[in-house]
Order: sequence, then structure tokens, then C-alpha cells
Amino acid sequence: MSITVIKPGLLVTLQDAGRRGYGRYGIITAGAMDHSAYRIANRLVGNEDEKAVLEITWSGFAVEFLSDRWVAITGGDLSPSIEGVKVPMWRPVLIKAGRVLRFQQPVTGCRAYMAVSGGFDVYQVMGSSSTYLRAGIGGYEGRPLKTGDTLHTHPSMLPVVSSERYLDDYGGFLTVKWAVFSPERYPGPGQETVVRVLKGRQYDDFDHSSKHALFGERFTVTPQSDRMGYRLSGPLLQLSHAKEYISEPVALGTVQVPADGQPIILMADRQTLGGYPKIAQVATVDISLIAQLSPGAAIRFAGISLAEAEQLYSAHVREFRMLEAMIKIKLKEW
Repeated sequence: MSITVIKPGLLVTLQDAGRRGYGRYGIITAGAMDHSAYRIANRLVGNEDEKAVLEITWSGFAVEFLSDRWVAITGGDLSPSIEGVKVPMWRPVLIKAGRVLRFQQPVTGCRAYMAVSGGFDVYQVMGSSSTYLRAGIGGYEGRPLKTGDTLHTHPSMLPVVSSERYLDDYGGFLTVKWAVFSPERYPGPGQETVVRVLKGRQYDDFDHSSKHALFGERFTVTPQSDRMGYRLSGPLLQLSHAKEYISEPVALGTVQVPADGQPIILMADRQTLGGYPKIAQVATVDISLIAQLSPGAAIRFAGISLAEAEQLYSAHVREFRMLEAMIKIKLKEW
């Protein structure tokens, strides 16, 4: 069973939970930018976390199904459709052989995730199928998908159910009658996004005006942003006194400030070490939100404490576990 790429789109790669445990060797984590959407996509088709999914950025991607296959599409709404009919998101969808699934104009967010039941049959590198573009490893030959690529899949984990009691038939595809709700507040075009952050290790090294600007002014995502980091444009952030720093480990969501005074939020393909001063650290619960921002999006930072960040994360974990339990119950009803 397999699918074939008809149009490659802007950037489509295979990603999973990431390449863990190799940071001390300089190997980056990679993995899905929007981890929540990635995990839910897998759960909706009966997969576990280690299964790779397609991370589809922006628009233009089209893929033909060579056999009937259960899929789930989560994350940003990139207007997925088959023969002009909108394909519902956040639920299992049975796409029929010979049909072409297309992703078009973004409605909310900028990254969609497509999981197939059973998962894609791709090699793992250092325990992960995630594509690391700069090193050319993982995923499909270590690169973005291109026209003509054929992805093979493992046997489906879900049964083929034809009863009208469970499914709605749209001709080219069938969907279950239930759906889950996105746990994220994905931004639409032109919407300002509030990102919660903790003070970084070198926060106190910045001057008063920079500290005030960080939490009082607006920043804009620049076109130079990518999977490695989101580069922002906004008020100049400066140190109180010139100072050099020893490179040290950086984390997902670290906000570094290079010499030009414009902050960078480190993302999935971040380096393992950094020598720029770290003015802030994005709360884990807001990483998926940042991953769905497009160039031109406006950001405002809101300061929170470590205790508040831990409470938010605990609440997020509880919500996700409840969502998982609900999905399992629904799948067992078949």
C-alpha cells in the first residue's frame, strides 16, 4: 500500500517525535514543529507516537492514494480537499484508491499534519524517522518530498467499516461521524498572538528599555524564519554593557538575541549550543502555537513565572490524556 506525490508544495517532510539523546554529539532533535497536532494525528488512526507523519507547510501539496487508506489531518487548516470537497480535519478519514488529496489556501495556522493508519514505512536514523534537512538524514532520503516520490505504508491499524451508522460517505472519501477539537488556539491571518515566556538566563543583562520593550511592544515574524528558528523584527533589544558569553546548551523555545538586537525563537531544528544571550524562554504549552505562525504574523510576549508555566503544562497534559482516552473509546466502538 502506498501514496504518490503529485505536487510537492512549499515544504513537506516526514517528521516524528524527534531524535532524542544525541545532543551531546551535536545531533539536533528535529521532529514535528507542532508536537500536539502530530500526536493527535497518530492517535486518531490508531498509531503510537513513534510513527512518522507528513508535516505540510503552507500550500500546494497534492498526493494520490494508490489504495484505500485511513488518514487523519490535524494542525493548521490548509483547506484539504478531494475533487473540490473539503476533507474534515481532526477525525479519521478513509480515502479511496485513485483519489488525489490537495492542500490549498491556509485558513488558520501554516502547518498541517497527515498521519496514515499503520504509519509510513521509512528507515530510522538514530532511532527516529524525522527529516533533518541540513544534514540530509531521516525521512525520505533526508530531503523534502518532490513530484513522483512514492511513500509505502505499513498495514492499517483500523478496520474498513461501511455501515452508515459510523460513517458519512462523500464519494471520494468517508469520514467518521465524530471529531475531536483542536487543543490549540491556532491564529488566523492578521491575528496578533500572545506568547507566554519566562525570563531567560541573561534577562538581567539587558538594559531597562529592552526589558520594557520585550513585554510591552509588538514583534513580527520575518520571512527568514524556518524550522531552525523564528526570526523576529521589532524594537531593538540591547545589553546594559558589552559582554561575551560561553556557548551553552539551548532548548526548544529559547529566545536568543544576536548582535543586531532582533530576537530569534529556537524551534525544532535548533542547534545544540548557543552563545547569544538568552532573554526569555517560551512556555512549553505555547510552542505549538508559535509553530503555526507565518511570516508577517504579530507576536506579543507575556511574562509568567516558573510555577505558572508548570501549572499550564500540567493542565495541558491532563487535557491531552482526556483527549487520548476519548479517541480510544471512539475507535473501540467500531
